[in-house]
Amino acid sequence: MAYVTLGAAILVEVLATTAMKYSEGFTKLWPSLGTAVGYLVAFVLLAQTLKTMSVGTTYAIWSGAGTAVIAAIGMLFLGEAANAARLIGIALIIGGVVMLNLGGAAH
Repeated sequence: MAYVTLGAAILVEVLATTAMKYSEGFTKLWPSLGTAVGYLVAFVLLAQTLKTMSVGTTYAIWSGAGTAVIAAIGMLFLGEAANAARLIGIALIIGGVVMLNLGGAAH
């Protein structure tokens, strides 16, 4: 169940970050409200996840997945450059999260 809650936290955080892009520096009401509410919900879900998962594992997954997904959204939908360096960077983020989780599996 913790991974489901963490997945929801990641999804909401990604949506909030995307809304922030459209808020134009918090000058547009609805995207700005979406950002604020989204981050509030994301942090509540993240806090719930931390009740049963270690902080290192939780944060590695949350930040790594969020960063990789936002970078992909930028490249696919927002006209940001999709070049080899960025794609390798995303792969390294994912690889780093996997390595942190493998290294933290033993207590």
